[in-house]
Amino acid sequence: MLKKWNEIIFDHKISLQERMFRVTTGICTVALVIILLMGRSLSNLVILAVSLACIAAIVKISIHKECIHTGSTAIAVLLLLLFPVSFFTAGGFFSGVPEWFVLCFIYISITLQGRRKAVFFLFCAAETLLCYYMAYFYPELTSHNTLSHSYFCSAISVILVGIMASILLLFVTGLYEKENEISKQQKKEIEELNKAENNFFSSMSHEIRTPINTIIGLNEIILRGDIPDDVAENARNIQSASKMLLTLINDILDLSKIKSGKMEIVNVSYETGALFSEIVNMIWIKAREKGLEFQLHVDSSIPSMLCGDEIRIKQILINLLNNAIKYTSKGSVSLSIWCEHLMLNRVRVWYSVEDTGQGVKKENIPYIFNAFKRVNEEKNRHIEGTGLGLSIVHQLVELMGGEISVNSVYTKGSTFLVMLEQDIVDDKELGTFTLASRVRAKEGEQYKQSFEAPDSHILVVDDNEMNLMVVRKLLSATKIHLDTALSAVDCLRLTQIQHYDAILMDHLMPEMDGIQCLHALRTQPAGLCRDVPVIALTANAGSDNQLLYRKEGFSGYLAKPVSGALLEASVLSILPKELVKLNETTNQSEIGKDVLIFEQTKRVSVMVTTDSVCDLPEELRKEFNLPVCPYYVCADSGRFLDELELKADELLSHVTAGKNAFSQPPSVEDYEKFFAERLTEAQNVIHITMAKHVSQGYNNALEAAKSFENVTVLDSGHLSSSMGLVVLYAAYKAENHATKAEIIRTVKRLRRYISSAFIIDNTHFMCQSGKISRRVQVVCDALLLHPIIVLKNSKIVVGGMEMGSFYHVAKHYVKKIFTNTRNIDRRILFITYAGMDTKKLRYLQALVQQHCPFERVYVQRASSAIAINCGPGSFGLLFMRKNEDTLSLSEASKPDGNP
Repeated sequence: MLKKWNEIIFDHKISLQERMFRVTTGICTVALVIILLMGRSLSNLVILAVSLACIAAIVKISIHKECIHTGSTAIAVLLLLLFPVSFFTAGGFFSGVPEWFVLCFIYISITLQGRRKAVFFLFCAAETLLCYYMAYFYPELTSHNTLSHSYFCSAISVILVGIMASILLLFVTGLYEKENEISKQQKKEIEELNKAENNFFSSMSHEIRTPINTIIGLNEIILRGDIPDDVAENARNIQSASKMLLTLINDILDLSKIKSGKMEIVNVSYETGALFSEIVNMIWIKAREKGLEFQLHVDSSIPSMLCGDEIRIKQILINLLNNAIKYTSKGSVSLSIWCEHLMLNRVRVWYSVEDTGQGVKKENIPYIFNAFKRVNEEKNRHIEGTGLGLSIVHQLVELMGGEISVNSVYTKGSTFLVMLEQDIVDDKELGTFTLASRVRAKEGEQYKQSFEAPDSHILVVDDNEMNLMVVRKLLSATKIHLDTALSAVDCLRLTQIQHYDAILMDHLMPEMDGIQCLHALRTQPAGLCRDVPVIALTANAGSDNQLLYRKEGFSGYLAKPVSGALLEASVLSILPKELVKLNETTNQSEIGKDVLIFEQTKRVSVMVTTDSVCDLPEELRKEFNLPVCPYYVCADSGRFLDELELKADELLSHVTAGKNAFSQPPSVEDYEKFFAERLTEAQNVIHITMAKHVSQGYNNALEAAKSFENVTVLDSGHLSSSMGLVVLYAAYKAENHATKAEIIRTVKRLRRYISSAFIIDNTHFMCQSGKISRRVQVVCDALLLHPIIVLKNSKIVVGGMEMGSFYHVAKHYVKKIFTNTRNIDRRILFITYAGMDTKKLRYLQALVQQHCPFERVYVQRASSAIAINCGPGSFGLLFMRKNEDTLSLSEASKPDGNP
């Protein structure tokens, strides 16, 4: 029995929690037997028998039902009930029972988890104190022991508790040591498995690329010839399928490297113009084949040379552009690039890939960067790919310390935004430029080599004869004299008897690999090619290999499979210029003006937007570039845009005549369109809405923002011009280059410092719109009361009542709110009104000037959407109370906007 129990305790297949439960419960059960026997009574023996039966049942059920935590809790409750019984029956303090309370604490600490552990720990401590208290003040409750018996029991208890606690600790320590050993072994096995997996993927990549190189190369030779249309179509299909297979291999290899932590970011100096040209040359033909317009928008202030991982940046952009083209059936795909200078030699570059494709549903956006996950699988089943591309992009961006986000409206299109910080190598601005790089031959046109070099002589080294044949055929039109070598030994033999103008060398070869061969070549006695440029022509792809080849002394790097154009371009880059005769047509870019648009495109970092109910003066909205999303006003004659199509005075006249009207927030679709337009001007949008419990606008905007990772919706907690104060401050912060997080944090803090109260002249409108109850309206009308509406926790509440005429109410209200002016920021005040004449407005201004003069007072007519809810004759005095941010806000209100 003991042997079986020991096997169970150290069986790592059983959960650690269950084994700990078994050990601690066993120890505490033994302790329970001992302390109950100390009571020396028949009742204690009965309690002991029942307790043991209960513990056995709890343990069995807990293990069988796999509810260990519940079982531990039940036993802890049982211990807390039984310990006081044994305490009083055994003699209280003058017995050996108090020492056993320690085991109860240990049991709770080991077996229980989370908040439950803390609660039971407190219960156990309270119970201990209560037992001592009762035993001290009510000694008659405890059994009486002789002094010698007390000492004897106490000594035995200390020894036994010490032994049991030690056994428990030894078991626990042993379990943890065993688990640690198992964990280390598993970690070692996982590392070996990852290593084997990496070796497999690397080998697979090399072995598969070699035959694909032959397929693509020979297929290109076929396409160069004068062949029938049906043969040409088959050849193009072979080319397309081969490239798709190559893409899948690259994706799997990259994902494997990223997952195993083997992916390295290699920062090098690169020309931004050359990078953009390469990307366009790869993408524009694909877009044209689908009938899509491809546009490139480049910020002319981008530095001409940056330091970053050029290979991975190119991979990110090409993956995103390919993805955009795949999921776009008509319209356009555009790449926009702009920058933001951070410091003397540092720049933040933004890359935006936008399409007019099918877009992504809101519920799928959180999963769009998951590996092997394709959203809307049923609709996209005909589109090629494994779903790895975006996952790789996301992880590469994170490896480079950047950010990536997606904004998408289903059926309208998507925008992927990537931000990467890079060092400036040459701060000369790129400016407006044209592409002079070569473009692949158009489909159906006759191939024409990019150059001829009949007097040049090159050597190609590869252990695969098919690869050598492919290179020979691809370069045959250039009239280059070409020798081949099947091994590094053959290469070194040939370079002793023949001088070559350039050498193309494979990396992985038997006996001596390409790197060893290059080193031998550079130090070859009497060698004729010690200084000849050598390009690594290899199936080992990746930026880490690029770094390796550069470090080892290669002049260039070309990954298999290689196209004829890339091969020609690589050879052309290392051949002596005097041996090369360029084909005149290669100097002319085939990309028309209708395809590329080079222009200065800048977007602000953060744009603050709001709704038309913010009730800010037009001059401030223009000054701080505050776009507003209009509310609607629905009347008998139709639906109108707030303030754009219907002014407040017209609306109030309409309603006063007995006609119905009500305000309506923008729909989710309205907000989606509004946000999409704003994101063409800004990288991030912060939209501030009316108090969320006052209008559905907040919820609609929040739902729309789910389609855009760069849109944040904030509840102002206010309405009308008090909401406008929040917006004004946020816009000021954005204009002064505060980060999105800073603006959000400050706006949330600012809400409680704004005084937002309105005096309602006629409660009929508030009741009709559901803002106050019918009962409040009846009371106000009967007693000629004017409610003071305030906002608390984004809810409209009645903050007080005023009685009498307008002039009496205004005088009393102004005097009341400006009684203590020490905590009022006097630099900006909004007097926002609905349906009031000039005389009353001047009276209000005079009252304010008398009690608390402000530096700047805006008399602002409420928007029609606000006016329809509060009714004519209503007004509010809206200002800020002093806090650490009011200085900036007040300065923002100055006419010139300068602090």
